[in-house]
Amino acid sequence: MFIPAIVGLATDEQREKWLPKAMNYEIIGTYAQTEMGHGTFIRGLETTATYHPETEEFVLHSPTLTSAKWWPGNLGKTTNYAVVLAQLYTKGKCHGIHPFMLQTRSLEDHMPMPGVQLGDIGPKFGYASNDNGFMLLKNVRIPRENMLMKHSQVQPDGTYTRKGSDKLTYGTMVLIRAFLVSDTGRGLAQACTIAIRYSAVRHQSEMKPGDPEPQILDYQTQQYKLFPLLATSYALWFTGRYIRETYLEIQAQMHDGDYSQVPELHALSAGAKAFSAWVASAGIEACRLACGGHGYSQASGLPRIYLDVVPACTYEGENTVMMLQTARSLIKSFSKAQKGEQISGTTAYLGQSVTKTFIIDAGSPVALDVLLSAYQHRAARLIKNAAIHMQHRIQSGKPQEVAWNMTSVDLVKAANAHIHYFVVQQFADMVESAEVVTVNQPVLMTLCQLYALYGISTNSGEFMEGGFITSHQMELVHSKVLDLLADIRPNAVALVDSFDFHDRILNSVLGRYDGQVYENLYKWALESPLNETEVHESYYKYIRPLVKGGGLSKL
Repeated sequence: MFIPAIVGLATDEQREKWLPKAMNYEIIGTYAQTEMGHGTFIRGLETTATYHPETEEFVLHSPTLTSAKWWPGNLGKTTNYAVVLAQLYTKGKCHGIHPFMLQTRSLEDHMPMPGVQLGDIGPKFGYASNDNGFMLLKNVRIPRENMLMKHSQVQPDGTYTRKGSDKLTYGTMVLIRAFLVSDTGRGLAQACTIAIRYSAVRHQSEMKPGDPEPQILDYQTQQYKLFPLLATSYALWFTGRYIRETYLEIQAQMHDGDYSQVPELHALSAGAKAFSAWVASAGIEACRLACGGHGYSQASGLPRIYLDVVPACTYEGENTVMMLQTARSLIKSFSKAQKGEQISGTTAYLGQSVTKTFIIDAGSPVALDVLLSAYQHRAARLIKNAAIHMQHRIQSGKPQEVAWNMTSVDLVKAANAHIHYFVVQQFADMVESAEVVTVNQPVLMTLCQLYALYGISTNSGEFMEGGFITSHQMELVHSKVLDLLADIRPNAVALVDSFDFHDRILNSVLGRYDGQVYENLYKWALESPLNETEVHESYYKYIRPLVKGGGLSKL
């Protein structure tokens, strides 16, 4: 995030100064936002940057232990610069969170700069190679010009001025969250590649007595585990691409002074980040389980992928808080719709009449617009219910913030439903776009239908509440999901091969492109450090004395 922060938050002059150095590795930086005591709640960060006009300097300071910067990647021992987010004080007034460029280590001997205490935060659940660090600042002085001033400025006399929206400082986070949607989708795609390839190699049991053991990918239960996840990985990929492209478009608009789309993109990226991280993390674990006992081995590559993806549930914004940010935007849109105001963007359906019933035919494919109407209805109903519940609590005398907290479970459900609709919409738009080669369109259409129908099936209660889908219609949904599994089976391996992950990237014995699983699983086992000697040293230290000594002593 160091370079994106410079690009998005620095003035032209500041970019000319720091960006070439960062690109050429003359300086190595990180993005220091999260603190020991505050993460997602950015406005609560405690690090201060106090301006002193007499010297034209900012003084960066960590006033408490909980204000220590905590978790920034490579901050511990690797980087020598950081973009530090701190509360800006000038002329006795706090102006909120702003970014500052800080040199953290000497460029000569790599020792910490005066007043800067640095270190590694210790072992983590994963990412053992990354020295996530901590940083405490003790009255560290930096020049006024080290404040990244693209969106706000402090003049030499301490006068503060802002340009554009006060949310622009968060632009870097929006971009990173957009990338995270694609990254989590990519992690799920890698897990699906491993599990589906292995399922095509592995033979197990008998479907019919006396017949050869079939590929486990031929079992409907295995298909039900894996094919919806395969469809999900495609859906997340398309969604992440849309958010990235939209961010770049809006960034150009912001350059021209148009900030109108920033709030919706912020809410959308927050919810999509949470949705994708949750779905991908659970999906990767499902892929591991689908590989049986071998999935538990590091040789499968699946434990590493899981450890790479699951932190996304908490970094760059804890998922539940992210969904509540999306919910806040949805409640505002719902309120506007209730007043008859025009609603545009991804929440336009709140101002439109949605189809009253869900109609599918047992013998015909389900049209994508029918599926989208079901997701719109579900989201609109849950948003409306959450808004009504919160309003009732306010009318009963509860303060708004208390009413919000008492409705937060319903709000998260509503936000999740909205993002789920948005992801289905992106998948459907891509399937029907001119980008898709004609020969591939039917396969992607089948995947899209599976993704949407499986989502309805596994969330049947939310779709059936209100009478939009009847129990008979839901039975047809379940049946069509099973039919689509059989349709996808002939193309399943080709669909994961199309991700084009090289074996070096997957780093998985089970997911090898050539299918030579068992030979290489044996080779991998032989390379275990425990096999360097025939008799391990532990034998002489523990086992031999136990055996030769006649077993356990009798008391």
